[in-house]
Amino acid sequence: MAEHMLSAAPTHSRWNNQLRPRLVIQSGDVVHMECIDSSGGQVKPGMTVAEFIEIDRNLIHALTGPVAVEHAEPGDVLEVQVLSVEHIGWGWTSVIPGLGFLDERFKEPYLFHWQLDGSVSRSLAPATVPLRPFCGVMGVAQSESGEFRTRPPGIFGGNMDVRELSTGATLYLSVQCAGALFSAGDAHAAQGDGEVCINGIECPAQASLRFQLHKSRSLAGPIVEAGPHANVQDSGAWLVVESAEDALIAARGATSRMIDLLVKLWGFEPVQAYLLCSVAMNLKLSQVVNRPMTTVTASIAKHILPDRRLF
Repeated sequence: MAEHMLSAAPTHSRWNNQLRPRLVIQSGDVVHMECIDSSGGQVKPGMTVAEFIEIDRNLIHALTGPVAVEHAEPGDVLEVQVLSVEHIGWGWTSVIPGLGFLDERFKEPYLFHWQLDGSVSRSLAPATVPLRPFCGVMGVAQSESGEFRTRPPGIFGGNMDVRELSTGATLYLSVQCAGALFSAGDAHAAQGDGEVCINGIECPAQASLRFQLHKSRSLAGPIVEAGPHANVQDSGAWLVVESAEDALIAARGATSRMIDLLVKLWGFEPVQAYLLCSVAMNLKLSQVVNRPMTTVTASIAKHILPDRRLF
């Protein structure tokens, strides 16, 4: 097992399975990855809102990668262990006209700068915001040829904005093309479920990820194994991630896939798994702003079930 360093530049802001990998690794390797903020380094501390509205939106997400995993091919699963994600002390959040969950109410541009002090930010007084950095975008290149904007998530992962993908989590992705071509970015120091105004606390970050390849394994969509957090009652959770243009379709898909997971790993009868979901599963909106897709997660706390491994 080797360790690699990967600088952010040159970043990319499109999914494209023809991109040349910036790094080729073996299964089991660790990559220490630099991620610039989602603006591609255009937003700076102290920037005015007038300057902000002039940034180049074609550079949004500014992903680090792609990282190719040797021997990965369609029909495999890529396991991405999040060893750490750390902010570097500052971030920003904005309102962009025409975007966001309440775009009809909030029509004027706005830019807010955050100072990030370790595990909290007190920039928006009197609130004290807990910080839990993660990469909003983590995904593999799509199977289709061509260039695709990074805003919509999908079976390949991508712009899921699942805040449980913080330090200690593991993401499982279905490989879509040779080499997998994994990329990450759009780091958030904090984010609420929904990411309603269009941003979390956008920030530069350092991420350390370990990659494991599982050959000839099927996966209908992304699965997250979240680790415990600072809350002592948080034992971690299993999350099924589903994205669709209709939130109810995504919610039904996530619930159905959670039932399948309970049957596969814990041996429940499907109807029993359905009952367990009704009494113990959390169904929530992870993001509602990456149009046209809404991302829903179905999760069950780990302490409810015996320990299991997905692969």
